[in-house]
Parts: sequence; C-alpha cells; structure tokens
Amino acid sequence: MSQKPTPAQKKALLIKLGIIAVVLLAGALLVLRGLDVRALFDDTLRLMREVGPWAFFAAMAVLPAAGFPLSPFWLSAGPVFGPELGLPLVIALAGASLLVNLVLTYWLARYAFRPLLVWLVRKLGYELPQVAVADQTEVTVLLRVTPGPPHCVQGYLLGLAGIPFRTYMLVSWPIAMVFGVVFIYFGDSLAQGKGKLALLAFGGLVALAVGFRFLRKRMLSKKKSGLVTGVEPVAFVKE
Repeated sequence: MSQKPTPAQKKALLIKLGIIAVVLLAGALLVLRGLDVRALFDDTLRLMREVGPWAFFAAMAVLPAAGFPLSPFWLSAGPVFGPELGLPLVIALAGASLLVNLVLTYWLARYAFRPLLVWLVRKLGYELPQVAVADQTEVTVLLRVTPGPPHCVQGYLLGLAGIPFRTYMLVSWPIAMVFGVVFIYFGDSLAQGKGKLALLAFGGLVALAVGFRFLRKRMLSKKKSGLVTGVEPVAFVKE
C-alpha cells in the first residue's frame, strides 16, 4: 500500500498550512498593535472558570461530536480547573467526557444518523466501507493513529463501517486518552510558567506522534490486503 500522499491530501495540507499562516499573521499584527496576550489569556481562563466544571466537561462530551476539536478542551482543562480540583480529578473528568463523546459519536453514526448518511453516501455514488471481521481491530487502530481526519470523522467512519462497539471503545478511548493526558499537563505547565515541565510534555507529544506514525507504517507494511483501495485506512467504494 503506497505511503505517498494523494493530490487531495496534498491540497488539504496546503489549506491547513495556509490557515495556520493566516492565523499567525493575524496574531502578530494584533500583538504589534498593542494587544496584551497574557491579559487576554487570563481573562479567557477566568470566564471559563465562571462557567464551571460541569458545564465545561459537558460541552467537552457533546461538542466534539458536532465537529468541534478536542484539543482546546484538553489544553484548557488543566489551567482552568487544575488549581481548584487538582489535575488527577481534571484528568478523570476529561476521561469521562471523552467516554461519553465516543459513545455519542458511535450511536449517531451507527443508528441515529445512519439512514441519512447511507442515503447521502449512495446518492454521491459510493458504497459504505466494508471491513472483514479479522481486520476490525487493526482498522480501528490504524484510523485512530492516522493524522489528518478529525476526531469526530474518525468515529463516524468507524460507526458506518460497522466496527463492533466493544472494539471501537477498547481501541479509541485509550489512544485518545494518552494524547489527552499529555495535552492536559502541557497546557497546565504553560499556564503556570513551568518551562521545563512544558518542554517535557511537548516532548511527550512529539514522541507519541512519532511512535504512532511508526506503528501505522509497521501495520500497513504487514497488511497488503483486506481493505478496498481509497482513502486509508477506511475507504468508500465508488460504484
């Protein structure tokens, strides 16, 4: 299976880089115009504390199913609620929110929205992805460690592909949680000005990304069949 990026993947990468460049340029212009970034950051944390942990973690459980990224929740959970609740409880609440989100996403893809999604996919001339029973765990791991697809898209693809709920949860929750815990420590260290801990947490994120990339390459090199050709590792088949 080729590892070369497709034209669509190259285009998506260019779009992402363009968005990042625009955001960085806008931020630099605001700083040059006298924006107090630290004060803005502190005000944002204060407002989030006023919302309260239950509203925050409830939003973390629900909003990512609609496409909102998980990373802002991971990064802000420690700085916002760590001083009040302690990081162990923050991590536990974040893990519970992630659990609820995974269940919700699977239910939406597998049951609630399935008729609509099936109709839409077939209207576009595609068939739903088919995964052999022997490949279900491997496909789930591959999709969860593949950079690019948003968290909710990964969940919807796995639900549409008919991955059993047990396999879906036993693979998805630990992988996402490992990244989440490191993100929480990274965000908390940055907020408290603990440079060494922040650098250590950032190194952990890099190590995880490299490790998962190696795992993905190794799994793909061992598996040359079992999935239809298309977008790796889950594909829609054109009729």
